[in-house]
Amino acid sequence: MMMDRRSADVSKTDATARLGRRAGLLSRRSFLAGSAVSLGALGLAGCAAPEGMSLAEAAKVYGPLPDEKFPIPAVDVSKVKPKYFRKTVRYETDEAPGTIIVDPSNYYVYRVEGDGTATRYGANVGRAGFLWNGDAYVGRKSEWATWTPPREMIKRQPEVAKYAGGMPGGLDNPLGARTLHLYQNGTYTLYTIYASSAPESIGSGVTSGCVGLLSQDMIDLYDRTPVKTKVVVLPA
Repeated sequence: MMMDRRSADVSKTDATARLGRRAGLLSRRSFLAGSAVSLGALGLAGCAAPEGMSLAEAAKVYGPLPDEKFPIPAVDVSKVKPKYFRKTVRYETDEAPGTIIVDPSNYYVYRVEGDGTATRYGANVGRAGFLWNGDAYVGRKSEWATWTPPREMIKRQPEVAKYAGGMPGGLDNPLGARTLHLYQNGTYTLYTIYASSAPESIGSGVTSGCVGLLSQDMIDLYDRTPVKTKVVVLPA
């Protein structure tokens, strides 16, 4: 009986040791597997690109333009939400390449590139009561245009009456460095896509129906937009 009890104790001890080694092996495997998943996730996180360009990149894109007729200062990019920086994005549409699409609800202007993508610009748009939508086209283009306030604006804002004869082009001119004048059926709508020098206005409704882009963005769009280009303004 003593020998049987001793054998049983030895067998029990061996079994316990084997279970311990197995548990240790499983724990090691679980740890390694978990570590691999964690490291993989970290690796993927490290490879993920941030949304849009960084502030450092934006500072270069929106840097000063000293060779302009009226030298344009750098944009204070800290006043612009990064989602409104210029970007090439996927954009499915039946509109022809070159078409400009204004999305006032999201404060974006798109230039259709024709390969399922578009160049997207952040914009300011018309404030409540001044929004409009429909199809138009670029009837003419202007660099450093003279700004003449419409009669309706002079009635609403008498302080602009001093410019009834026209405000010469310049950095203080509301139309800025470049302007695309929008027409419908041969008639000027009085609406424009223009260069804004107020970065804090991008992503808001502040105008009397016109659409403003940062000056550097507007120059980019202007240079690639011929007269007669179709412009689609979506409902807000």
